[in-house]
Amino acid sequence: MEWLKRIELAYFKGVFFLSVCVLGASCTQDVSIETNSLLLGKPDHFPVVTHPEGNEFTQTRWELGKALFFDKALSIDSSVSCASCHDPAHAFSGNNKTETGVFGRGGTRNAPTLANVGYHASFTREGGIATLEQQVLVPIQEHNEFGFNIIPLTERLDSNPVYHQMSMEAYGRPVDAYTLVRAIACYERTLVSGWSAYDDYSFNGDENAFGRIEKAGLELFKSNRLACSSCHSGLFFTNDSFANNGLYSNYSDDGRKRLTGRTEDDGVFKIPSLRNVELTGPYMHDGSLETLEDVIEHYDKGGNNHANKSNLIKPLHLTVGEQQSLIAFLKTLTDWRFIEHHKSTEN
Repeated sequence: MEWLKRIELAYFKGVFFLSVCVLGASCTQDVSIETNSLLLGKPDHFPVVTHPEGNEFTQTRWELGKALFFDKALSIDSSVSCASCHDPAHAFSGNNKTETGVFGRGGTRNAPTLANVGYHASFTREGGIATLEQQVLVPIQEHNEFGFNIIPLTERLDSNPVYHQMSMEAYGRPVDAYTLVRAIACYERTLVSGWSAYDDYSFNGDENAFGRIEKAGLELFKSNRLACSSCHSGLFFTNDSFANNGLYSNYSDDGRKRLTGRTEDDGVFKIPSLRNVELTGPYMHDGSLETLEDVIEHYDKGGNNHANKSNLIKPLHLTVGEQQSLIAFLKTLTDWRFIEHHKSTEN
């Protein structure tokens, strides 16, 4: 694509600063995104993506955000980009337990999928970030991620005449903290995934999209006995709340307690979406469960004892056939149209 062919970057400088203009306004408006050769759009049964006032969708903002998302110049040693941890081939998630940041520094948490991130109510595993624009700041300053700060980073980017011109066209100002976070957030809000076999079966009336085993898995998933849909509910298979699922008896990561300081939030994490779950492993906040089979086994056993464990987590006594049916259903949530589209437009 022309915007990517034109980009060759130069680098330098430093000191950290955050202004209120980076964080942006709270007022929002609904904006429809039309499908073209670059934008996948949204399925008819999905709600319209909400874009903040001041960061309404435009093609120019999207192109700038996409270029930045894949550019390793965002990290202090130019070794990693957003896409390094959020791989399009894995529904914009990491495919390692934790990803490696600048200077080979090991990460501390598994990188979640960004598919449908524009619909999220909060961000990070603690849920302590309110907007996508604010979330963009997190990996930039994290020691084990980009290890940078916003001022020298934007000076580096704006020194490139292509980025400077794109930013002026998109926001009427050079690359700075304001434009950087907004452009990337604008791109991320277009990562809409809703063309799976599940969508064909449940919303498009295609009875052939599911076989017998997938139908059995869906019924199990929705059953009161398993209560999977109590947490993984709705269009995006998450209720946007937080829970301790008994992964450990003692957590090395405090989870939401890091945000609130409350004992009852120890080991509590944001409930993830299950869309594209076949591709987003390894699983859990620390990537400790390698396969879907491992995940099902964990829940079948009822998890480990912990004071904060959800009362929904209890032994399920699944048969081998039931486990296979559940996994078959979960694989119907894979959106190959979304994956192939973004793999094809990566370069």
